[in-house]
Amino acid sequence: MQSKNNTKQRSQFIQGLRSFKDTLPKNVKKIISKKGHIYSETLNNWKYIVGVELFNVCYPKTFKSSNKFGGSTLLIMVKRGHEVDVEYSKRDIIKRMNNFFGYSVVEKLKLVIFNDELEISVENKKKTKNVAINKYKNSINNVKNEKVRKSLIEFTKVFKEK
Repeated sequence: MQSKNNTKQRSQFIQGLRSFKDTLPKNVKKIISKKGHIYSETLNNWKYIVGVELFNVCYPKTFKSSNKFGGSTLLIMVKRGHEVDVEYSKRDIIKRMNNFFGYSVVEKLKLVIFNDELEISVENKKKTKNVAINKYKNSINNVKNEKVRKSLIEFTKVFKEK
């Protein structure tokens, strides 16, 4: 059963398969059409836009399109210690992005600094090892039987390794 107007709306019946875009609500379509295209193309071509050196230390987080109050802004996540490199190449990144899209897409870049995940995990492992030792150190030292004390110390060493 097909309606008189073939208008790709959800409320009308269309025979056969519909594209995914046609099944989305109108509000979601507006969001995708405003921000989705630019942000997804930026993510896909980030290495080409910024180059290999900056690609390893930063990535785009969000894109805010222009409105009445401000211009379009790209928020970039930067590893701690590489802020200066990205700061000095802001103009170059904006220029490359606008050339890539063929029109003025980005007016501002904002940097957000984050710690490298590997460094954080190493610090957390060290803290947990020290916490286990310090937490039970006084209790182990208060044990009167020397054999039991030594076996508890050996047990904490094995526990630290795991």
